Amino acid sequence: MRLEIRAVRATAVEVPMRRALGTSQAAIRAAPLLLIDLETGEGVTGRAYLFCYLRAAAPAIAAIVDEIDTLTRGAPVEPVTLWARLAKRFTLIGVQGVVRMAMAGFDVACWDALALAAGKPLASYLGASPRPIRAYNSNGLGLATPDALAREAEDMLTEGLKGIKLRLGYPTLAEDLAAVRTLKKLLPGDVALMVDYNQALTVAEALARGRALDAEGGLTWIEEPIRHDDYRGCAELARTLATPIQIGENFSTPHAMQAALDAGACDYVMPDLERIGGVTGWMRAAALAQARGVEMSTHLFPEVSAHLMAATPTGHWLEYVDWAAPVLREPARIVDGAVMPSERPGNGLDWDEDAVRRYRLGSSG
Repeated sequence: MRLEIRAVRATAVEVPMRRALGTSQAAIRAAPLLLIDLETGEGVTGRAYLFCYLRAAAPAIAAIVDEIDTLTRGAPVEPVTLWARLAKRFTLIGVQGVVRMAMAGFDVACWDALALAAGKPLASYLGASPRPIRAYNSNGLGLATPDALAREAEDMLTEGLKGIKLRLGYPTLAEDLAAVRTLKKLLPGDVALMVDYNQALTVAEALARGRALDAEGGLTWIEEPIRHDDYRGCAELARTLATPIQIGENFSTPHAMQAALDAGACDYVMPDLERIGGVTGWMRAAALAQARGVEMSTHLFPEVSAHLMAATPTGHWLEYVDWAAPVLREPARIVDGAVMPSERPGNGLDWDEDAVRRYRLGSSG
C-alpha cells in the first residue's frame, strides 16, 4: 500500500522513573519524552518516541518536528528518500543535536507506518523474524553506597534479565572497586555485569581504573570511560585493556561509527536509535558492524530496538529500560530473561492516552 503523509505531530511528556538513575554526569529521576505520531491519508498512524534528556529540550525538538511536518505533508512515506531530502534541507544548521533527533523520530514513525500497512511486525518487514532478544537491565544502579546498590540489584534481579549495568565514576578508584565487588558477590553466575563511566575519566585515569577492573575480572565491558569522540584515546584503551571497550550511544549518524571503527576505538558498538538516524541509520550501522565483524548492542528504546536487533547480524545485547512504559498500552515484555519484540504489525508502540494527558508537559504540536 502506498502511504502519503497527512501530518506529523509531537507531544511532550515527563514520566517519573521507577528507580532514580545516578550517573557521573547527573542524577535523573524523570524521563522527558517526545511522542511522535505520523498520520497518513490512508488512515495508518506510525509512532515513535524520543528521550529528550532535559525537559527544556522537548520544545526545541518539537519545533523541528513541526518543520518536518511542513516539509513533508503530501509526500509518500519513503523513509530513505525522506531522510536524504531532510538532510539536504537542514544542511546549513547541521544534522546534529535536536535536528538529528527529530529526524530520527520521524524516520522511526515512517518505518512503523509502512510495517503497519503491510500487516507485519517491524522485524518481519525488515526481513527478520520477531524473536526473544538477550537483554540487560539498565533501570538503576547509579552511584550509591554498596548497601544501597545491593538492595537495588536484588530488586532488579527479580525482573529476570541476564545482565545488569552498573554506573561507575566515583571520586576514587577504591569506591569503584567496592561497587563492582558488591555486585559480583551478589549476582548469579549466569548474569552478566557491564559497567558504564558516562565519559567521566581522562585517558590516564581510564587506563589506571581499567587495569584495576581487569584484575577483578568477569566484566562484560567498560562503557564510555572517556570523552565519547576521543577515538584516539578510546583506541589506546581498547589496545591496552583486557576488558572490552564499549562505545556508540553518542555516534551521530553512521558516519561517526565508521570513523570510530576505522580508528580501532572500541571492541563493541552500541548505537542509539535517535542519534544514529532512526531505523534507516540503524540498518546502515548494522551493515558496517557486520562488515567488520563487530558485535552491536542497543542504547535505550527497547520496544523498537528489539525489532532492530532481530535484523542485526552481529546483534549482541539489548539495553532494557522501562522509562516509556507508563505511557504505553503494551510495554516491552520480558520472556525467559529476554525482551520479546511485539508480534503485532508495526513496532508495537501505542499510546495510553489517559497517561499521556496525565504526564503531558504542554502543547507541542
